[in-house]
Amino acid sequence: MVKKYYDKDCDFSLLDDKAISIIGYGSQGHAHALNLKESGANVTVGLRRGSDNWPRAESSGIRVMEVEDAAEAGDIVMMLVPDEHAAAVYNAQVAKHMKKGNVLMFAHGFNIHYNQILPADYLDVAMVAPKGPGHTVRSQYLEGKGVPSLLAVFQDNSGKAREYGLAYAAGIGAGRAGILETTFKEETETDLFGEQAVLCGGVTELMKAGFETLVEAGYEPEMAYFECVHEMKLIIDLINSGGFEMMRHSVSNTAEYGDYVSGRKVVGKDTREAMKQILADIQDGTFATAFIQEFSAGGQARFLASRRKEAGHQLAKVGCELRKMMSWLK
Repeated sequence: MVKKYYDKDCDFSLLDDKAISIIGYGSQGHAHALNLKESGANVTVGLRRGSDNWPRAESSGIRVMEVEDAAEAGDIVMMLVPDEHAAAVYNAQVAKHMKKGNVLMFAHGFNIHYNQILPADYLDVAMVAPKGPGHTVRSQYLEGKGVPSLLAVFQDNSGKAREYGLAYAAGIGAGRAGILETTFKEETETDLFGEQAVLCGGVTELMKAGFETLVEAGYEPEMAYFECVHEMKLIIDLINSGGFEMMRHSVSNTAEYGDYVSGRKVVGKDTREAMKQILADIQDGTFATAFIQEFSAGGQARFLASRRKEAGHQLAKVGCELRKMMSWLK
């Protein structure tokens, strides 16, 4: 069973004499930096000069330096730049400033697990990965709560890597909700699989297939959008609140019966075999290699072409018009 930690298990005083440098100030970066600062930590944000986020961070009272200066100043350096940029930033601007006794941290294991970043053996390397977007990490902290987070240790040179990770996690509010111990391998592979097979790839393709099936059968696109896309939030909110049990208790008997008799017709043997292949491609590095090649080429032709194609789909256009009718979304 996974090991869980809470505030009582975390010694935040370990950070009292540590300078923490957050590289990046996006969704996660701004939440980590502000939460840690308000918890009493010494925080600096490292950004490219001219970045739109530079004045945003400064206006929040955060000290900002260029990336190399922040890396030099930090005892704990947290990499919070996108996966596709992290290795280039680390290898060119951060690695040369990392010193014995420093702690290198991540919020996702991708670049360590797939050997895009090879940290020196004299460093501690740990991961603190909140299981929620940055705005939720921030809002929950401000409410005196927290977002459950994952903790992993890749390299423990000092013998205290886990303790530093726990202290950092407590500083962003995770100890209030719970910190679950995992590994870089497990976090990376389950995260990528969930995104591709279920949360993003699976769900969006399922909604699109349902929409297209109804439209091709002669039903109005607006009706298809309501039934196959819009109402997904209702179902997911119920599942988030109380699991499948609460969802099935809350929907009609007709819907629950349809769940039992039709779900496996849609997600059957072929889908499960496809999921196994997706997982295999993640485990053996096939997906990571393709992703890295797509973004290292500079043009990102396939990625951008896919984005344009999806944005032009009838579902996207119908949804855009229908959402204009929903004042609560504004």
